[in-house]
Amino acid sequence: MSTVRDATFDVLRRFGLTTIFGNPGSTEVALLTGLPDDLRFVLALHEGSVVGMATGWAIGHRAPALAVLHTAAGLGNAVGAIATARANRVPLVILVGQQDRRHLALEPFLTGRLTGLAGDYPVWVDEPARPQDVPGAVARAYHEAVTFRGPALVVVPMDDWAAPFENETIAAPTRLLRPAAVPDESLAPLVDLLSGARSPAIVAGAGVADTAASGARPSGADTLGADTLGAGTTGAGPTGASGEGTPFADSRGRGAGWSAVVALAERLGCPVWQESFGAMAGFPQDHPQYAGVLPADRTRLRAALAGHDVVLAVGAPVFRQYPFDTGPLVEPGTTVALVTDDPAEAHRSPADLAYLAAPSAVCERLAALVPARPAPVRPAPAAPAPPLAGDGSLATHVQPLTGDGSRAAHVTGDSLRPAYVLHELARRLPVDAVLVEETPSSRPDLHWLVPARNPLGFVSAAMGGLGFGLPAAVGLRMSLPDRPVVAVVGDGSALYGVHALWSAAHYRVGALFVVLANGRYAIMDRLADKAGGKAPWPAFTEVSMSGMARSLGCEARRVDTPEELAAVLDEVVPTLAAREEPLLLDVTVAVDADFQP
Repeated sequence: MSTVRDATFDVLRRFGLTTIFGNPGSTEVALLTGLPDDLRFVLALHEGSVVGMATGWAIGHRAPALAVLHTAAGLGNAVGAIATARANRVPLVILVGQQDRRHLALEPFLTGRLTGLAGDYPVWVDEPARPQDVPGAVARAYHEAVTFRGPALVVVPMDDWAAPFENETIAAPTRLLRPAAVPDESLAPLVDLLSGARSPAIVAGAGVADTAASGARPSGADTLGADTLGAGTTGAGPTGASGEGTPFADSRGRGAGWSAVVALAERLGCPVWQESFGAMAGFPQDHPQYAGVLPADRTRLRAALAGHDVVLAVGAPVFRQYPFDTGPLVEPGTTVALVTDDPAEAHRSPADLAYLAAPSAVCERLAALVPARPAPVRPAPAAPAPPLAGDGSLATHVQPLTGDGSRAAHVTGDSLRPAYVLHELARRLPVDAVLVEETPSSRPDLHWLVPARNPLGFVSAAMGGLGFGLPAAVGLRMSLPDRPVVAVVGDGSALYGVHALWSAAHYRVGALFVVLANGRYAIMDRLADKAGGKAPWPAFTEVSMSGMARSLGCEARRVDTPEELAAVLDEVVPTLAAREEPLLLDVTVAVDADFQP
């Protein structure tokens, strides 16, 4: 007799969901015990790490990942990570266990009120009416996750898995096509706008990188005409039985999205800004037309875009802000256009002209349709955006660079400066390195000193919540075992996802974790200073990240001096592509006195 469990496994195989990230409870035993050999279970020690690792896996594969959570406790623990996956537009299929259907009315122990627990962050939630509806719900969750770029949840009572499944209809398509071509005539208003612009500029965001490098193309999902995260690319290589294919791009790891925006920028001869607080880099940051990260408040935003009569946002909102500021987003007379495949982003953006379409497809055609400009703009190397001074004017932010690009001082007091650590890392990173960032107080320096040279050269949590960096790096390295993967995280950030180090060690995930340890929440301390009061939270200098890592089975080294830093980076970075063991560097750093959030 075929069961609901058997039918669901067939659905998972069809869509390439053969790696299961989870932290099991009793409501998942019936699903997970005795897994077939072609399904792999990956254990994480906390549900935030479960979803974070699945998110990294999905980013690396450009295809949905599968996570299993344990009723209300597991789903509740994972909500922050689910919110990050939604903000990063990463497709996930999440199965949530529930108590036995036969006595749910009595609310037995472990019953979960699950449909609203994650709020609006899932793109779709279903509680199948019958056990026999579960396989179709899982198939639909895959399609919902891909179409709406986020986590889709299916709640499954524990007894459903053993229910018979004979001659049932699966309520989801076997194959779903998503044509992505854009007719030239539809682009005519944007072509006219760009062709007539005196001084155009582009703001590129994670929506470009989403379409940059294809990965798996499981048999149940295809895209025509453009890459789509989770749906593959026309012409993708063959996939194996699991549906997990090989990502393809050029020799630097650049795919269709980046190539199309580069072609358009070079055609227009215009500067290209990176969106603020983006999930991934939308443009090669070593390109001569790269202008830096767009400021996240209106005063500096207007200053950055002043002089441009047309600004085209591609795969980015118009425009992401952080502190509230008064005034318009752009100077009067500046026309803003938007190209995005995110309906919500299109609907809320105050643009004069918006296209809801695949950025790579639109930019590819625009590059062919707009006239070339003879003299491309060469922006000066971008430094971190200067903060506002008390009077609202622009203030100086960073100390001058020395001739080799490092900060004038290696150390402050007895500790290394974060910028020096980042500079030394950047000097050694290969062009195809995957870099995961979660170091809020050092992010401006990281943007400045460690340019993203491939679409995964900068990966971050667009939601802003901590706990993404370590588990995402583990999932990325598991999905891209031949790529160097480095996570640069603060110690405060690392503590939210430290459980992932056990998974990295157990599954021999050869990622490098660089922890910039200042023993405090530096960004919160500075915000308290700016608010004019004393922070009530203490420092946590007693915490040893290297000690915690070792307790979880992950090799760790303490780094206190420039000599120790150079030695370990020279030893480890060249081995990252082939490395089979994780390593955490616990780097003691000073708090930068000139840092401004």
